Amino acid sequence: MSLAINLEVKKDVLCVRLSGELDHHTADELREKASSLIESENVKHIILNLEELSFMDSSGLGVILGRYKQIKQKHGEMVVCAISPSVNRLFEMSGLFKIIRLEPSEENALQRLGVA
Repeated sequence: MSLAINLEVKKDVLCVRLSGELDHHTADELREKASSLIESENVKHIILNLEELSFMDSSGLGVILGRYKQIKQKHGEMVVCAISPSVNRLFEMSGLFKIIRLEPSEENALQRLGVA
């Protein structure tokens, strides 16, 4: 299975919607697309909608952590929403929830960042 990447900029927020599997085969594509949009669109915050993400490995965690650092340099925030149970467990085990907020839906996340 592959990864479907949907990127949408709303004001200064990049909404990243992932569907499929985020692994070492697909991580580079996400890294390149997200990084270039963050720079070209002057993005300050990121919302990760992982509702349709069925699998993620350490390469996926690396991409997410890299974008988190990129956003932090702009004094922004990263919010994860609608996370699937298997990916949720990976986030918990890796400690990502200590630095990335979890919201129940993309709408909640947008409101949290003052965009909705």
